[in-house]
Amino acid sequence: MLLLATLVLPFAGSCIAAILPVNARNMEAWLAGTIALVALSLMVAAYPSIEAGGVIQMRASWVKDLGLEFVLRADGFAWTFAVLITGIGFLVVLYARYYMPPNDPVPRFFSFLLAFMGAMLGIVLSGNLLQMIFFWELTSLFSFLLISYWHQNAAARDGARIALTVTSAGGLCLFASVLLIGHIVGSYDLDRVLASGSVIRSHQLYLPILILMLLGAFTKSAQFPFHFWLPHAMAAPTPVSAYLHSATMVKAGVFLLVRLWPTMGGTNEWLWLVGSVGLVTFFLGAFLAVFQQDLKGLLAYSTISHLGLITLLTGLDTPFGQIAAIFHIVNHATFKASLFMAAGIIDHETGTRDIRRLSGLYAFMPITATLAMVAAAAMAGVPLLNGFLSKEMFFAETIEIHDNSFVDRALPYIVTLASTFTVAYSLRFIRDVFFGPPPTELPRIPHEPPLLMRLPAELLVLACVIVGIAPSFTVAPILETAARAVLGPSLPEYSLAVWHGFTPELLMSLVAMVGGLAVYLMLRPHLLTHEGPPLLRRVNGKRIFDWVLVTLSWRLARWLEVNLGTRRLQPQLRLLAGIAFVAALMPLYARGLMIDILPRGQLDVAFGLLWTVGIACALGAAFQAKFHRLAALILLSGAGLVTCVSFVWLSAPDLALTQIVVETVTTVLLLLGLRWLPKRFAGIGPRKAAGFRWHRGRDFTMALLTGLGLATLALAAMKSPAPHSISGYFVENGYTKGGGTNVVNVILVDFRGFDTLGEITVLAVVALTVYALLRRFRPASESIPLPEQQQAQDVYDHVHPDRRKGDIEKETMATAALIMGLLFPVIGVAAIFLLLRGHDLPGGGFVAGVTMAAAFILQYMARGTLWVETRLRILPVRWMGVGLLLGGGAGIVACILGHPFLTSYFAYAEIPLIGRVPVASALAFDIGVFSLVTGATVLMLIAIAHQSLRRSNTLLPREHGLSAPRPKDEVK
Repeated sequence: MLLLATLVLPFAGSCIAAILPVNARNMEAWLAGTIALVALSLMVAAYPSIEAGGVIQMRASWVKDLGLEFVLRADGFAWTFAVLITGIGFLVVLYARYYMPPNDPVPRFFSFLLAFMGAMLGIVLSGNLLQMIFFWELTSLFSFLLISYWHQNAAARDGARIALTVTSAGGLCLFASVLLIGHIVGSYDLDRVLASGSVIRSHQLYLPILILMLLGAFTKSAQFPFHFWLPHAMAAPTPVSAYLHSATMVKAGVFLLVRLWPTMGGTNEWLWLVGSVGLVTFFLGAFLAVFQQDLKGLLAYSTISHLGLITLLTGLDTPFGQIAAIFHIVNHATFKASLFMAAGIIDHETGTRDIRRLSGLYAFMPITATLAMVAAAAMAGVPLLNGFLSKEMFFAETIEIHDNSFVDRALPYIVTLASTFTVAYSLRFIRDVFFGPPPTELPRIPHEPPLLMRLPAELLVLACVIVGIAPSFTVAPILETAARAVLGPSLPEYSLAVWHGFTPELLMSLVAMVGGLAVYLMLRPHLLTHEGPPLLRRVNGKRIFDWVLVTLSWRLARWLEVNLGTRRLQPQLRLLAGIAFVAALMPLYARGLMIDILPRGQLDVAFGLLWTVGIACALGAAFQAKFHRLAALILLSGAGLVTCVSFVWLSAPDLALTQIVVETVTTVLLLLGLRWLPKRFAGIGPRKAAGFRWHRGRDFTMALLTGLGLATLALAAMKSPAPHSISGYFVENGYTKGGGTNVVNVILVDFRGFDTLGEITVLAVVALTVYALLRRFRPASESIPLPEQQQAQDVYDHVHPDRRKGDIEKETMATAALIMGLLFPVIGVAAIFLLLRGHDLPGGGFVAGVTMAAAFILQYMARGTLWVETRLRILPVRWMGVGLLLGGGAGIVACILGHPFLTSYFAYAEIPLIGRVPVASALAFDIGVFSLVTGATVLMLIAIAHQSLRRSNTLLPREHGLSAPRPKDEVK
């Protein structure tokens, strides 16, 4: 439960922060900071168990046979990442309290930040690969929202779009890799996958699995050639950059590489693919960082470079390399977060991040300057700082022989050259910003920030110094615990001592520092006017991304739309029916399924006559659709009624109930929508008439073939032997395991409850979509009466001069309104009756919901939209929300009690004066279905009913945010 609380806390805080008032800055910061601190405390409390080599796990069964199991797992490696996520998250929240402008919608910011924290915790604590993919994609979504937080800025929108597209595409590749791993291993459980390395590496699909997995990791960690999204993400607020690009978002990819190294590593493919990409990224990021003119741009490319360093360490494919990678992950998170905070302070206090305008800031903000200089020195690998230790381990690993290739032998020289650029951009950050002449023409006069805004950076820099001076007493136990979780109990020999003597790696560090100083001094005259070599400026990742996006998403999509697409519904339905018909023929042709499907024995005459009526109604509806749509709808309702009676005849009362109420509501909705269908054209020429007849004949033939195919399939399914049918299981266990004698309802709310939850969720989305589309729809004005209609009205007025036709219509409508008004409580009681009896007798939440919606429909028809909304005050969106909460809550309660999701409980309760009454927890789920179906149906009805008011230019009430704003020319 400790891991579950750690994971749930940020998401719960995100929901609370989203509803806080905009002006409650302190409240929001306190909430976010408290949640991050509590989550950090929970992880710290778990350290004694993890340090002993243990693994904390929490498992909740879901669909275990399919590998769907909710597993939280914390070993030393996951624990280290969780501490980084929550600890630096707490410091970022404190920093953001003073950084964010007072007029910003800060609740939205803290809500997104906490949700992102929860998603990152989900990645590192997941013990199931499919579960990890879910949180992996959540980080892409919430990072998109965080990067585009200042959405009024075009750069923020573009950066968020690029980041989401690149990382989501990589996430899809990773998802495919995980599916293949699960297919080979037979499970998605992380423990089983880590123990099945030899099976995966020897499989013929190993290389595709590795490439797909690396695409997911490389896109997330901004490795070449996907590195271009990270600098564009710098348009986000600095607290976002400090959090996402130091300890969380970009570290997810390298976390995955180290996590799966025991399974996927140990091959030449791993060595060359991972090592080569890491080496190129390390060198290219360091080189480009030197030429950046924006402080955050410099830090962005330096982040790319250090991520390449970590990837290279992982790709060198040795246990020592994994230890060095873990160590540098921790070190990089501390000094990079503090550098981003320092850059944000400079921007906040001076009004600019342009290095060309900044100089001599040490005289104005000496404390901030000192913090930034120490952090930059740690980034450059200066001795007595934490970055020096992990970089020494990095150099030591590159000296070793891995495959004795030319690149392997040249590796120490390449990484030393790349490290000179690391020193050069660190020197530029220190020298050009804090020293030199005083700045001129700055938007604001620079000064020190508030103490609490500077405190997070101070704590992080202090960690850099303490770890660099005394690593054995600070970070050594944590590093050992994390390394054992990846490598097992036997670790290679390594030392965190500050002084190892005059070693080759120390010489490489000295050469890198001297060379970096020389590079900076040589390039300094050109850095303020040049932005890197022209070739690298022309080969721009963003340009390539935009070109690919335009080519695929616009030109190709446009071609497909022009050649295959249509805005008409009829061709789409024709294509769908045709594909379904061909798909149904394929198994018949492949398997030779030619069974005797004709019923044996004498056909019941009454049943035959019933279906004769149904067929006549269906054919009549198709014929009348050409002339009179109302008559066609009436005949169509007759065919539906015959279907309902057939269900009763065949002993399917649940289907009959559902069919009759759906037929009723659908007929009413179609009646309301008939007035907006295009008018039939009279007097068309013979050529168009022939074409029209051909189209109708084609549609009739397709409908006939599709109907016969479905009938054949149904008869074949009923008459074919089914030794493996699961219907017997449902009948036998409906009462003993589901607590109900109505097997159909037990299947819906218990055995297949998750399907039902998904279906009502789709129904809610459809209802909201229909409303969103219709609320902006403007129907045409009332048509002028046809001459024949006007002539009939004149004749009636001449024959009955004392009683106009309109008076009779008003009297009739008043009588109908009275009757329909009296039916409302009757239908409401019937709906509740169907709901409560559904678990044991025909009924249930769905049919009860549609019945209740029919009661509201009658009131709309009898009283009108304005009367119903002002008197009954229907809140359909709240009905839908309550339904989803009840449906999901019923499943969550089962999980909390240690049972699979949506497991139902039933017992008998003794009620005074009533006696023994069956009580099932599935009733709560069924009430949720009832509530959502009622709300969704009424919401769609409201959308259609409001169109009638707009048609008559009646002003709509804007209650509960449902009515759309109306143009001025429609308001009278």
